[in-house]
Amino acid sequence: MMFQLDYASELLPILLKASLVTLAATLGGMALALVLGLALALLRRSPHAVLRRPASMFVEFVRSTPLLIQIFFIYYVLPLYGVRIPTVACGIVALGLHYATYTAEVYRAGIEAVPRGQWEAGRALSLPAYRIWRHIVLPQALPPVVPALGNYLIAMFKETPLLAVIGVHELLGTALQEASQTYRYYEPLTLVGLIFLAFSLVAALILRRVEVRLADRS
Repeated sequence: MMFQLDYASELLPILLKASLVTLAATLGGMALALVLGLALALLRRSPHAVLRRPASMFVEFVRSTPLLIQIFFIYYVLPLYGVRIPTVACGIVALGLHYATYTAEVYRAGIEAVPRGQWEAGRALSLPAYRIWRHIVLPQALPPVVPALGNYLIAMFKETPLLAVIGVHELLGTALQEASQTYRYYEPLTLVGLIFLAFSLVAALILRRVEVRLADRS
């Protein structure tokens, strides 16, 4: 079977439109992962076991189970208990929860890298805990972990094809739908691969520039 440029040119606008859904799922999932990951990192450092242990158990459980199973659970099982989430939102929640457990570890590494003297200086000034975190610890802990967080952003983008299994019309799902009508998979899948490659390279370039800027500021 030869690659047909005419058919590929017809598919390209359709796939580019579907890639917007992929980008939306990625950005939404990453926003959730960044916020929830920071919350999990802080809870795991809590001196109170009632907060620390459930957070640690959640992180270990999610990291130890496949993302695909988590997508199925949120989409098919939660509605049995009255929790119904729209399809795209379901995908965003699944991606966000899954990657929050990884960003939590990244945050933890950044927080632990802050010199102990910084904590002691804040306490010596009688600053409340929230001000020590907000004005001393987090401004020093977050910039060094931006590259790792960026890597997870790219990884999440490449995981979005899993959302096709629950009917999200993202890039791969749309390509398979089009291919099922013509029984030609060569062109759709090739274009999907090239689009993912292009977006990933652009994201990597942007992240590299962000790393350089952060390094210059430090």
